[in-house]
Amino acid sequence: MILPIYVYGSPVLKKVAEDITPDYEGLTDFLKDLWETMYHADGVGLAAPQVGKSVRVFVIDAKGFADEDERLADFKKTFINARILERSGEPYPFNEGCLSLPGLREDVYREPKIKIKYQDENFVEHVEEFDGVAARIIQHEYDHLDGNLFVDRLSSLKKRLVRGKLAAMAKGKFSADYRCKIG
Repeated sequence: MILPIYVYGSPVLKKVAEDITPDYEGLTDFLKDLWETMYHADGVGLAAPQVGKSVRVFVIDAKGFADEDERLADFKKTFINARILERSGEPYPFNEGCLSLPGLREDVYREPKIKIKYQDENFVEHVEEFDGVAARIIQHEYDHLDGNLFVDRLSSLKKRLVRGKLAAMAKGKFSADYRCKIG
C-alpha cells in the first residue's frame, strides 16, 4: 500500500524515533509499504517518520547511483534500530533532496565514511562500514530517525534563504508527484 509522505511542518518529522522489537505489529506489511511508497515517489531511501511512524526503520535502494559507484548497483537494504557508531573523513558537499521537502534541493556537508550498527528485516544484527554515496544516503535517512531534516544541516545563511520555501511548504504550497500529508 502506498502511504502518504509527511512533509515539512509535520511534528512527526521532528521527533526522535523509538526502537522496535521483532514482535512489532504488522512489521512485514509495513516494510512492504515503505518500499512501495519509496519506489512510487522515485526515492532512493525512506524512513518510517516520513510516513508518520516514529520508529527507527528506514529502507534504501541506491541502484540509481550505480553510475557513480558500481557497488551501489545491488545496494538495497533495510535498517532497523540503527545507530551510527562513527563518522570520519573531511565533510564534503553533495546536492540532496528529500521526499519530505518536495522541490527543495541544497548542498549538504556530510562525512564520507561511517560505521553503523543495525538490524536487518530478520532482526539479524550487523556492524558495517560504508563510504561515499552509500554513507551519504544512510546518513540522510538516519537523520530522520533523530528528528532532523537536511535543512537542519545548512549554514545560517542558507537556512535564511530557504525559509520562505519552507514556510510555504508547511502551509501546503508545494507540488509533488506523490501523495503528501501535513501535520
